[in-house]
Amino acid sequence: MKLHNILGAAALAAAAAAVASPVQAKDLKIGLVLSVSGPYSDYGKQIQNGIEAYMAQHGDTVAGRKVTLIVKDDTGIAPAVAKRQAQELLIKDKVDILAGFDLTPNAFSVAPLATEAKVPMIVMNAATSSITEKSPYIARVSMTLPQSSWAIAQWAVKNGIHSAYILVADYGPGHDAQQQFKKTFTELGGKVLGEVRTPVSTPDYAPFLQRVKDTRPDALFFFVPPGSSMVALAKNFREMGLDKLGIREMGPGDMTDENSLPALGDNALGMITAFHYSAAHDSPENKAFVAAYAKSHPKDRPNFMAVGGYDGMQLIYKVLEKTGGDASGDAFMAAARGMAWESPRGPVQIDPETRDIIQNEYIRKLERVDGELQNIEFATFEAVKDPGKQP
Repeated sequence: MKLHNILGAAALAAAAAAVASPVQAKDLKIGLVLSVSGPYSDYGKQIQNGIEAYMAQHGDTVAGRKVTLIVKDDTGIAPAVAKRQAQELLIKDKVDILAGFDLTPNAFSVAPLATEAKVPMIVMNAATSSITEKSPYIARVSMTLPQSSWAIAQWAVKNGIHSAYILVADYGPGHDAQQQFKKTFTELGGKVLGEVRTPVSTPDYAPFLQRVKDTRPDALFFFVPPGSSMVALAKNFREMGLDKLGIREMGPGDMTDENSLPALGDNALGMITAFHYSAAHDSPENKAFVAAYAKSHPKDRPNFMAVGGYDGMQLIYKVLEKTGGDASGDAFMAAARGMAWESPRGPVQIDPETRDIIQNEYIRKLERVDGELQNIEFATFEAVKDPGKQP
């Protein structure tokens, strides 16, 4: 059902009048659709924390417009809930920008609304490659799973890993990770000895890891949702002695995100991951970000989702400065295409063709440094576009 059928002609008429009128220095309303409750509530918290860290550094006004945040809870993987919340933000709250979107199914469900309303939609985490293709009003500041999967496959073949087993969660991001790793790894001469897709949430990976143990690959490439699923996988891997067989563990970097490290503990030591951000990244921008985050949220550690929230606001502020405060969909997206800045993760750019993020991918090893688990970067692939959109 189209948005105007849901919302009524009166709402569309009001929206058209607002677009037609000159841009005024009224509040800039940003509607955030995030997982505030439920099993993925930490995702929403980290994104909000990153947004707050940016605004603490740069103020709550941009291009003469005071920024107002309105948060709606999608409760987790719940496309219907996310769509309903976005409709309310657009019609009742009359937001200028939709943002957040920590989970792929929810971003998919809201994309048609952004198109119908011609409202910018800033994706701050959801990582399935095709998201930006669902609406011309979407820009993504986070990542795609193919970016990190491509990078780790490149590194693996160059470092003597000739065979791999693939284990991924059975949903969009897992499928992206599986397909890109397999494509890149095999094109470079590597052999995939087996593949398995697991339930998105499972407390026990032992049956799946038994297949890996029986196959004896050089490495296990994995992707499961960060958090409790990754903790279970890391624990089962060690309990079953796969590390003692010389099987390397490697995957996208959200498997060892900073917020999960206390729960992962030493079971994850030595994991090799590819990712666009580590809290240990050595740059002035990251040090300033980590300090601002610690000041606002001293009990938490910033992770890649926090950087997604931080850079989402950075993009919004930079675009509004460029447009003189005009947040209308077409003006916003025209200004966002090709926008580049120095992020806490390193240099980034919004791809002018796909509206996706272009960024460095770092190869990292999980180590203890001064008693604290950290993702230590030791190699870099620069300016990686989304391979999922490459021919």
